[in-house]
Amino acid sequence: MNISLDKAQQLIAAAKKKSVELNLKMNIAIVDGGANLVAFARMDGAWLGSVDIAIKKAKTARFFDMPTGDIGGLSQPGGALYNIEHSNGGLITFPGGLPIKNAQGEIIGGIGVSGSTVENDHTVAEAGLTAL
Repeated sequence: MNISLDKAQQLIAAAKKKSVELNLKMNIAIVDGGANLVAFARMDGAWLGSVDIAIKKAKTARFFDMPTGDIGGLSQPGGALYNIEHSNGGLITFPGGLPIKNAQGEIIGGIGVSGSTVENDHTVAEAGLTAL
């Protein structure tokens, strides 16, 4: 199963709405079940450096089917996944990336958000999932 372009655009719209409510300028990426980019939005004025981060957060969430912040906890020195961020062409292991699940609980993609604090990135990513 993969997320459709229409559904990906709905998630971006919901995440963008939350960004506007919080007065943030975000980059928002949606990948499908194979971690391929399906949709992307860079809000006016959002950091250019966060484009790559948002995409990598979405991919990381899909590659490991868990929130990127959870992976970050496991990738600290001495952790079970220490240095994992150097695999797969570079991963992001701090909050802002979440797996996307369908109504049956199957993972169909990932969302990644970057452009503010990691707490805000995570909040906006969660808001995007409300469009499901």
